Amino acid sequence: MPEMNTRSVLIAIGANLPHLRLSARQTCEQAVQALKNLPQLEVEAVSRWYESAPVPPSGQPPYVNGVVRCRTTLEPLALLDALQGVETRLGRVRSVPNAARTLDLDIISIDALQINTPRLTLPHPRATQRAFVLYPLHDVAPEWKDPVTGKGLDALLQGVAGQEIQPVKE
Repeated sequence: MPEMNTRSVLIAIGANLPHLRLSARQTCEQAVQALKNLPQLEVEAVSRWYESAPVPPSGQPPYVNGVVRCRTTLEPLALLDALQGVETRLGRVRSVPNAARTLDLDIISIDALQINTPRLTLPHPRATQRAFVLYPLHDVAPEWKDPVTGKGLDALLQGVAGQEIQPVKE
């Protein structure tokens, strides 16, 4: 991918429902493959997979979560459209907020961009409050700092210390 106009992007992946014959983890792995096939998006690193309790607590099955670090020449809304297309192809049905789902792809950040539109807010407004984002984010971008607060991951991880999360056994 040419260096001109490329941006670093961090994308969170999560699922807690099976899709067709795929487990939640297999769906997440399929999502990584789908991202690798998107034009104008280059996957540079994929975190370990983590299992986490739903936030907020809801009685749903646990989630499988990860983060990918990519480079892209796509504009933010074009990237959002591409990610929503992947979600749809892998069985995502949008119902109520925080509902169980076959796949969730969230843009955590694009460089240090700060955007607040009806369709997209960057950095992701709740990412820094969620262990299931911060732990895998630390795997692929340990130097990342929240563009809004300037806090690094070590400080942010202290703030989510009580949330249930563990690496998935290979």
